[in-house]
Amino acid sequence: MGTIKKGILGGFSGTVGTVVGANWRGIDIIRSRPKSSGGVPTALQMLQRKKFAMAIQFQNALRSMQSRLYGDNAGVKSRVNLAASYLLREVISEVNGEPVIVMDKVVITKGSLTGFQNLSVTEATGNLLNFTWEDNSNQVMAEITDLFCTAIYEEESGRFNVQEGPEQRNAISATVHLPEEWNGKTVHVFAFFQNSTQDVACNSVYLGTKVLI
Repeated sequence: MGTIKKGILGGFSGTVGTVVGANWRGIDIIRSRPKSSGGVPTALQMLQRKKFAMAIQFQNALRSMQSRLYGDNAGVKSRVNLAASYLLREVISEVNGEPVIVMDKVVITKGSLTGFQNLSVTEATGNLLNFTWEDNSNQVMAEITDLFCTAIYEEESGRFNVQEGPEQRNAISATVHLPEEWNGKTVHVFAFFQNSTQDVACNSVYLGTKVLI
């Protein structure tokens, strides 16, 4: 049942007959009620549904961050929607009829901030990852106060560990301590800088996989 909020000429939410009312980004919209296909989905349809479900699960932990740090809003598309579109279009592929994430194509953040110079990562006992880089804060679109950030993905659990700072660009090193239950697991490592106001980032860097010890 639909609810009319502002009288007969106002927007409404819910279903009224064959139309559905909703409010999208502050705009009242009306669309037709979708029809149930009633048929058995094809293999291609099933694959697309699996890809979509995989994209949602993968992106959930990144949504808040990507709403600030993934490019710019483009027309009606939010930053999160831009990230999701790229994920579905370029990152999620197919192997033997099943969706897979091509990790070296993943883009966690996207922006105009200057990236890393000679970034590297090594494992250390205690589920630690040690990062080193060179201070390039003298370059254009780089500041000493830019925050070093990581997004570490453990594929088996489908979980991200995201850390934003407190190390700055001029620190030239940082240590990230990951959950104890990830000991012995293989993780995918991403890193990026964001500015001190946390609204602009560089393009994230994929550093491959590490086995936690």
